[in-house]
Amino acid sequence: MHCATCETFLESAATTIDGVSDASSSYVTDTVRIDHDPDQVSKADLQEEISGLGYSAYSRDDTFRRRRANNWEMGRVAVGVLMGMSVMLQYLVIIYPTYFGGLFYGDRVTEFFESALASSVATPFYVVIAALTTIILAVTGKPILQGAYVSVRTRSPNMDLLVAIAAVSAYLYSTLSIVFGDKHIYYDVTVAIIVIVTVGNYYESSIKQAATERLSDLTSIRVDEARRVHATGEYEDIAVEDLETDDRVVVRAGERVPVDGQIIDGDAAIDEAVVTGESLPVRKTVGDAVVGCSMVTDGAVTVRVGDDATSSLDRISELVWDLQSGSHGIQKLADKLATIFVPVVLALAVLVTGVHLLLGTGVYSLLIGLTVLIVSCPCALGLATPLAVAAGIRDALERSIVVFDDSIFERIRGAETVIFDKTGTLTTGEMTVTETDLETSLLEKASRLEERSSHPVGKAIAAERSGFDGGAAESASDADATADRVDAFDSYRNGVTGIVDGDEIIVGHPDLFRDQGWDVPAHITDRITNSRDTGRIPVAVGCNGTAEGVIVVGDELRPTWDETVASISDDGKDVVVLTGDDARAAQQFREHDAIDDVFAGVPPEGKAETVKRFNNTGRTVMVGDGTNDAPALAAADLGIALGGGTAMAADAADVALVDDDLASVDTVFELARATNRRVKGNIAWAFCYNAIAIPLAILNLLNPLFAALAMAGSSLLVVTNSTRPLLSDDQ
Repeated sequence: MHCATCETFLESAATTIDGVSDASSSYVTDTVRIDHDPDQVSKADLQEEISGLGYSAYSRDDTFRRRRANNWEMGRVAVGVLMGMSVMLQYLVIIYPTYFGGLFYGDRVTEFFESALASSVATPFYVVIAALTTIILAVTGKPILQGAYVSVRTRSPNMDLLVAIAAVSAYLYSTLSIVFGDKHIYYDVTVAIIVIVTVGNYYESSIKQAATERLSDLTSIRVDEARRVHATGEYEDIAVEDLETDDRVVVRAGERVPVDGQIIDGDAAIDEAVVTGESLPVRKTVGDAVVGCSMVTDGAVTVRVGDDATSSLDRISELVWDLQSGSHGIQKLADKLATIFVPVVLALAVLVTGVHLLLGTGVYSLLIGLTVLIVSCPCALGLATPLAVAAGIRDALERSIVVFDDSIFERIRGAETVIFDKTGTLTTGEMTVTETDLETSLLEKASRLEERSSHPVGKAIAAERSGFDGGAAESASDADATADRVDAFDSYRNGVTGIVDGDEIIVGHPDLFRDQGWDVPAHITDRITNSRDTGRIPVAVGCNGTAEGVIVVGDELRPTWDETVASISDDGKDVVVLTGDDARAAQQFREHDAIDDVFAGVPPEGKAETVKRFNNTGRTVMVGDGTNDAPALAAADLGIALGGGTAMAADAADVALVDDDLASVDTVFELARATNRRVKGNIAWAFCYNAIAIPLAILNLLNPLFAALAMAGSSLLVVTNSTRPLLSDDQ
């Protein structure tokens, strides 16, 4: 899309097509979403209709069409730059000497070129310049002309309209001058305007494109095939979309559940974090519900397919698409100003031309009016926002922050509430041993026993072995020898048992100890209860008939979480924590002075709804990392995803913190404020230039050439200002 007015134009044009019931478009993500009846109009027909309006419409997952559209855009820029250099070279060598006289070239040189251009031999020379300029205007300037057309159709004046009028006016004046024998041509003005604005817009669009490119990877963790069980007991691998309600599918350790359903046989530890955000795997057995795309980490189950034969991830994906493709209603500041600036400049040019005609200036009245248009051409104003935003994105990248949506620097202003997901955001999202009271020898035996378990808690305990006997530095032969010292191993739904170095070891829930007839002292039971109250997983460890200690496994807090939430609170913003975990896991956040509210046990849809409720009271920022956070990230005014999060979270977010440093959230706010200051500074200069240059043009103190040079100079100043760093090196 060329500008925010394209949103209105595409929506109105799409709804006039037979079979289309509704359409919504977003300039932010270059997306139009069309609800249609496939029996009346196909997707291919819709793409053809939209493309016929002057756009290049394609499905968001059509990488070939996207690449081709990008190549066309790059080709237009290349045509403008290369042919523009050819035109400007001829101006510098031949035409400008006649304009500047003896000021730079000497009188004899000037007389030579004037006589050469006045002769009939010069006609092909003018034709070549006219032809090159025509190509530049038609090919490179096509998006600008299209934007102007949309502006007229929607009756919403924008910067494209004024740029197009200035460029086309200079082109038509020069062409008529050649026809009527006047050798004063201003094709250089047309070339300069088109090329400067096109290069600036291309720079901006390359940034915007990141918002849609990564969104095509939403299905990266979906399940494509399922193992269906027939009544005869035979297995059949089929596509997930062919599953029907009440079909039975088998899911083994290391595999994802294909669709939502209910367990009818077996039991397993299931990690549902991808959908629910729950940080700890849940042991499930017959009668328990399971969600699609959750991971079976230990055991195997047979699942009966639910009513809709779909997965929760599918519904989350659909919710993300809905939120992403909807319009944010954001317009560039330059386009907002254009609704006033453009009509005023056009009226002024017409008025100036009429006054000079009345004063008897004759044909030069048109030249004066053209000069007003050229000097008013908002190249600097049009570049003020995208180049300042580009500077913000550049500085963000230097700090390992990736910005997917260039509108964030406007949307983040005035944010009142910052909402943090807990698991994977305020915490690391990885299971680790947080504390233990075991002696080193018993901890080593427990870790060696758990090496044979595939449960995430067991893996966290097994990881403790890296501190024993050289740990990770062990040779392969040493590892084999160690493994041989585990003489027996059995896995249960609530723990593991085995014989290590001749000792009988149990690691698991106290119920497993009681089932095996072992003793569990009261102080062990009390410690387990206290650890559960903090939201962590306590595991009892016993040797030869008695529980001797506890290993506590949990999701560790990020080192900088405390400072980050405190800094945001000190900045006058409300801090809210959302989590799919139960209330016990969120208790420590309720007690933190900088956190205003905590919502526990919140499912993905609930997170998005919670964010929307906060949206009603002010602007919101959502910080998350998991797939289950994607709807909430998309629903917020600004979504920030940590780099360690899933692809879907990054797709739904506006910003990704690549280095996984929570402290970078503060940097995002700093960059947004600095970028807005830079935008305002650029726009202030652009208007200051117009305030000086337009009166000079009205008084006929500028000709079109000097007007074009002044316009180019103001644009150069904006570009130079935008190259300066936004933040100091220590920020």
